[in-house]
Amino acid sequence: MVEHSDAGAAAPRLGLALRRRDLIVLVVALAVLAAVLAYVFRGGGAIKGPGGVKTAQGGRYDGLALSSAETEPPLALRNYLGTPINIASYRGEAVLVTFLYTHCPDVCPLIASHLHTALTEMPAAERRKLQIIAVSVDPRGDTPSTVAQFLAAHEMTGQMQYLIGSAPVLKAVWKDWGIASAAEASAANPDLVAHSALVYGITAHGRITVIYPSNFTPREIVHDARILAVS
Repeated sequence: MVEHSDAGAAAPRLGLALRRRDLIVLVVALAVLAAVLAYVFRGGGAIKGPGGVKTAQGGRYDGLALSSAETEPPLALRNYLGTPINIASYRGEAVLVTFLYTHCPDVCPLIASHLHTALTEMPAAERRKLQIIAVSVDPRGDTPSTVAQFLAAHEMTGQMQYLIGSAPVLKAVWKDWGIASAAEASAANPDLVAHSALVYGITAHGRITVIYPSNFTPREIVHDARILAVS
Protein backbone atom coordinates (compact mmCIF):
# COMPACT_ATOMS: atom_id res chain seq x y z
CA MET A 1 0.00 0.00 0.00
CA VAL A 2 2.87 2.36 0.78
CA GLU A 3 4.43 1.71 -2.63
CA HIS A 4 1.07 2.23 -4.33
CA SER A 5 0.48 5.45 -2.39
CA ASP A 6 3.96 6.82 -3.23
CA ALA A 7 3.55 5.96 -6.89
CA GLY A 8 0.15 7.62 -6.94
CA ALA A 9 1.61 10.78 -5.44
CA ALA A 10 4.51 10.81 -7.88
CA ALA A 11 2.33 10.47 -10.96
CA PRO A 12 0.63 13.87 -10.66
CA ARG A 13 3.97 15.55 -10.00
CA LEU A 14 5.45 13.86 -13.08
CA GLY A 15 2.44 14.84 -15.18
CA LEU A 16 2.73 18.42 -13.99
CA ALA A 17 6.42 18.50 -14.89
CA LEU A 18 5.71 17.14 -18.34
CA ARG A 19 2.95 19.66 -18.89
CA ARG A 20 5.26 22.49 -17.87
CA ARG A 21 7.99 21.22 -20.19
CA ASP A 22 5.54 20.84 -23.06
CA LEU A 23 4.25 24.37 -22.42
CA ILE A 24 7.79 25.76 -22.58
CA VAL A 25 8.45 23.89 -25.84
CA LEU A 26 5.17 25.20 -27.27
CA VAL A 27 5.95 28.79 -26.29
CA VAL A 28 9.41 28.59 -27.89
CA ALA A 29 7.98 27.01 -31.04
CA LEU A 30 5.31 29.69 -31.35
CA ALA A 31 7.89 32.42 -30.82
CA VAL A 32 10.09 31.06 -33.61
CA LEU A 33 7.10 30.60 -35.90
CA ALA A 34 5.95 34.15 -35.21
CA ALA A 35 9.43 35.46 -36.01
CA VAL A 36 9.51 33.53 -39.29
CA LEU A 37 6.05 34.72 -40.30
CA ALA A 38 6.83 38.30 -39.33
CA TYR A 39 10.04 38.15 -41.34
CA VAL A 40 8.38 36.78 -44.43
CA PHE A 41 5.06 38.60 -44.37
CA ARG A 42 5.67 41.91 -42.62
CA GLY A 43 4.71 44.98 -44.57
CA GLY A 44 0.97 44.62 -45.19
CA GLY A 45 1.16 40.96 -46.16
CA ALA A 46 3.59 41.46 -49.04
CA ILE A 47 6.50 39.05 -49.36
CA LYS A 48 9.89 40.69 -49.49
CA GLY A 49 13.02 39.78 -51.40
CA PRO A 50 16.48 39.42 -49.82
CA GLY A 51 17.01 43.18 -49.99
CA GLY A 52 13.61 43.99 -48.53
CA VAL A 53 11.97 44.84 -51.87
CA LYS A 54 8.24 44.16 -51.78
CA THR A 55 6.31 42.02 -54.23
CA ALA A 56 2.97 42.42 -55.95
CA GLN A 57 0.66 40.06 -57.82
CA GLY A 58 -0.04 40.72 -61.48
CA GLY A 59 1.90 41.94 -64.52
CA ARG A 60 3.82 39.69 -66.87
CA TYR A 61 4.59 37.06 -64.21
CA ASP A 62 2.20 34.60 -62.60
CA GLY A 63 4.30 34.66 -59.43
CA LEU A 64 4.78 37.64 -57.12
CA ALA A 65 6.87 40.17 -59.04
CA LEU A 66 9.35 42.31 -57.13
CA SER A 67 8.55 46.00 -57.31
CA SER A 68 12.22 46.48 -58.18
CA ALA A 69 14.36 43.60 -59.45
CA GLU A 70 17.58 43.12 -57.53
CA THR A 71 20.88 41.39 -58.23
CA GLU A 72 21.02 37.89 -56.82
CA PRO A 73 23.14 37.56 -53.64
CA PRO A 74 26.30 35.42 -53.75
CA LEU A 75 25.72 31.67 -53.72
CA ALA A 76 28.72 29.40 -54.01
CA LEU A 77 28.61 26.05 -52.19
CA ARG A 78 29.20 22.38 -52.86
CA ASN A 79 26.34 20.12 -53.82
CA TYR A 80 25.69 16.79 -52.10
CA LEU A 81 28.13 15.08 -54.48
CA GLY A 82 30.94 17.46 -53.50
CA THR A 83 30.87 19.44 -56.75
CA PRO A 84 31.43 23.22 -56.41
CA ILE A 85 28.38 25.16 -57.60
CA ASN A 86 28.31 28.91 -58.21
CA ILE A 87 25.05 30.57 -59.18
CA ALA A 88 26.99 33.05 -61.32
CA SER A 89 27.84 30.23 -63.73
CA TYR A 90 24.19 29.99 -64.77
CA ARG A 91 24.06 33.34 -66.52
CA GLY A 92 22.01 32.96 -69.67
CA GLU A 93 19.52 30.62 -67.96
CA ALA A 94 16.50 31.11 -65.75
CA VAL A 95 17.28 30.03 -62.19
CA LEU A 96 14.96 29.02 -59.35
CA VAL A 97 16.45 29.06 -55.85
CA THR A 98 14.72 27.56 -52.84
CA PHE A 99 15.68 26.52 -49.31
CA LEU A 100 14.80 23.01 -48.13
CA TYR A 101 15.72 20.20 -45.79
CA THR A 102 15.42 16.48 -46.41
CA HIS A 103 13.62 15.53 -43.17
CA CYS A 104 10.88 18.11 -43.72
CA PRO A 105 7.45 16.50 -43.20
CA ASP A 106 5.35 18.83 -45.34
CA VAL A 107 6.38 22.02 -47.17
CA CYS A 108 9.71 20.90 -48.65
CA PRO A 109 8.35 17.72 -50.26
CA LEU A 110 5.50 19.80 -51.66
CA ILE A 111 7.89 22.34 -53.20
CA ALA A 112 10.03 19.56 -54.71
CA SER A 113 6.96 17.79 -56.04
CA HIS A 114 5.56 20.93 -57.67
CA LEU A 115 8.92 21.76 -59.23
CA HIS A 116 9.08 18.24 -60.66
CA THR A 117 5.59 18.59 -62.09
CA ALA A 118 6.52 21.93 -63.63
CA LEU A 119 9.52 20.37 -65.34
CA THR A 120 7.40 17.57 -66.80
CA GLU A 121 5.00 20.14 -68.25
CA MET A 122 7.72 22.18 -69.97
CA PRO A 123 8.97 21.57 -73.50
CA ALA A 124 12.48 20.09 -73.52
CA ALA A 125 13.95 23.30 -74.95
CA GLU A 126 12.60 25.33 -72.02
CA ARG A 127 13.81 22.78 -69.45
CA ARG A 128 17.33 23.17 -70.81
CA LYS A 129 17.17 26.91 -70.08
CA LEU A 130 16.13 26.45 -66.43
CA GLN A 131 18.34 25.58 -63.45
CA ILE A 132 16.85 24.69 -60.07
CA ILE A 133 18.96 25.13 -56.94
CA ALA A 134 18.02 24.05 -53.42
CA VAL A 135 20.04 25.20 -50.42
CA SER A 136 19.96 23.27 -47.16
CA VAL A 137 18.49 24.83 -44.02
CA ASP A 138 19.58 21.82 -41.95
CA PRO A 139 23.37 21.47 -41.85
CA ARG A 140 23.16 18.56 -39.41
CA GLY A 141 20.48 16.49 -41.09
CA ASP A 142 21.18 17.15 -44.78
CA THR A 143 23.95 14.68 -45.59
CA PRO A 144 24.98 13.38 -49.02
CA SER A 145 23.00 10.21 -48.28
CA THR A 146 19.77 11.91 -47.17
CA VAL A 147 19.91 14.37 -50.06
CA ALA A 148 20.37 11.55 -52.57
CA GLN A 149 17.34 9.79 -51.09
CA PHE A 150 15.25 12.98 -51.11
CA LEU A 151 16.05 13.76 -54.74
CA ALA A 152 15.34 10.20 -55.82
CA ALA A 153 12.04 10.12 -53.93
CA HIS A 154 10.86 13.27 -55.72
CA GLU A 155 12.35 12.36 -59.12
CA MET A 156 14.67 15.36 -59.03
CA THR A 157 18.02 13.58 -59.32
CA GLY A 158 19.95 15.44 -61.99
CA GLN A 159 17.19 18.07 -62.12
CA MET A 160 18.09 20.03 -58.99
CA GLN A 161 21.40 21.17 -57.54
CA TYR A 162 21.04 20.51 -53.81
CA LEU A 163 23.70 22.48 -51.92
CA ILE A 164 24.87 21.58 -48.42
CA GLY A 165 27.55 22.78 -46.01
CA SER A 166 28.55 23.42 -42.42
CA ALA A 167 26.40 25.57 -40.12
CA PRO A 168 28.63 28.69 -40.34
CA VAL A 169 28.81 28.48 -44.13
CA LEU A 170 25.06 27.97 -44.57
CA LYS A 171 24.16 30.67 -42.05
CA ALA A 172 26.11 33.20 -44.11
CA VAL A 173 24.08 32.22 -47.17
CA TRP A 174 20.79 32.41 -45.26
CA LYS A 175 21.69 35.91 -44.14
CA ASP A 176 22.52 37.03 -47.67
CA TRP A 177 19.24 35.65 -49.00
CA GLY A 178 17.05 36.80 -46.11
CA ILE A 179 16.22 33.28 -44.97
CA ALA A 180 15.04 32.56 -41.43
CA SER A 181 15.88 29.09 -40.12
CA ALA A 182 15.67 27.65 -36.61
CA ALA A 183 15.83 24.04 -35.39
CA GLU A 184 12.74 22.98 -33.43
CA ALA A 185 13.74 19.50 -32.34
CA SER A 186 11.35 17.65 -30.06
CA ALA A 187 10.89 14.10 -28.85
CA ALA A 188 8.13 13.59 -31.39
CA ASN A 189 10.07 15.17 -34.26
CA PRO A 190 13.82 15.47 -33.56
CA ASP A 191 14.56 16.76 -37.08
CA LEU A 192 12.04 19.60 -37.29
CA VAL A 193 13.29 22.94 -38.68
CA ALA A 194 11.21 26.12 -39.01
CA HIS A 195 12.35 28.10 -42.04
CA SER A 196 11.34 30.49 -44.79
CA ALA A 197 9.80 28.45 -47.58
CA LEU A 198 10.03 30.55 -50.74
CA VAL A 199 11.20 30.05 -54.31
CA TYR A 200 13.14 32.88 -55.97
CA GLY A 201 12.81 33.35 -59.72
CA ILE A 202 15.98 34.78 -61.27
CA THR A 203 16.46 36.07 -64.79
CA ALA A 204 19.16 35.06 -67.25
CA HIS A 205 21.00 38.23 -66.23
CA GLY A 206 21.08 37.30 -62.55
CA ARG A 207 18.26 39.50 -61.31
CA ILE A 208 15.75 38.28 -58.71
CA THR A 209 12.49 39.30 -60.32
CA VAL A 210 9.73 37.09 -58.96
CA ILE A 211 9.06 35.16 -55.74
CA TYR A 212 6.77 32.19 -55.15
CA PRO A 213 5.32 31.25 -51.75
CA SER A 214 5.32 27.56 -50.84
CA ASN A 215 1.78 27.07 -52.19
CA PHE A 216 2.74 28.03 -55.77
CA THR A 217 1.33 25.97 -58.62
CA PRO A 218 3.44 24.20 -61.25
CA ARG A 219 1.71 26.21 -63.97
CA GLU A 220 3.06 29.44 -62.48
CA ILE A 221 6.60 28.11 -62.90
CA VAL A 222 5.90 26.88 -66.43
CA HIS A 223 4.56 30.28 -67.44
CA ASP A 224 7.29 32.37 -65.79
CA ALA A 225 10.36 30.25 -66.57
CA ARG A 226 10.27 31.05 -70.27
CA ILE A 227 10.11 34.78 -69.48
CA LEU A 228 12.93 34.61 -66.94
CA ALA A 229 15.12 32.81 -69.47
CA VAL A 230 15.00 35.72 -71.90
CA SER A 231 15.04 38.57 -69.38
